Amino acid sequence: MSTDTGYRLSDGGEKMVLMRTDPFRELDRFAQQVLGTAARPAVMPMDAWRDGEQFIVEFDLPGVDPDSLGLDVERNVLTVRAERQALDQSREMVSAERPRGVFSRQLFLGEQLDTEKIEASYQDGVLRLTIPVAEKAKPRRIEISHNGEHKSINA
Repeated sequence: MSTDTGYRLSDGGEKMVLMRTDPFRELDRFAQQVLGTAARPAVMPMDAWRDGEQFIVEFDLPGVDPDSLGLDVERNVLTVRAERQALDQSREMVSAERPRGVFSRQLFLGEQLDTEKIEASYQDGVLRLTIPVAEKAKPRRIEISHNGEHKSINA
């Protein structure tokens, strides 16, 4: 099954270029370039998949206070913020490997997603986002009327 779901116009300097977009490839490429790979994990690792008429994105955020979580959407850019509190300086640490501080990650969402209806939940250290496919991007059946041999498509 192909995940190619649309097109995007990109300003390639002096001319506009029509490019096929694939939200999973774009998410994966961005994540690898900026946030890490399996060999070098990101601070905010995520999984993303399509489930019918919605996309699910899950972020691993163990030890993060739910009140420190923030989600913002501007145009088609979703920003996730979280904070893990600093260590108590009075402790004599033997090992301190878990990252601390404020973390941020951005996802570039395709035009085919409905950013007005994103739902979020946080349970057991996992932030789960449910992003529905926009009505305008869903396949629809077009009625055909006919009068004798004339046929027209009503959209």
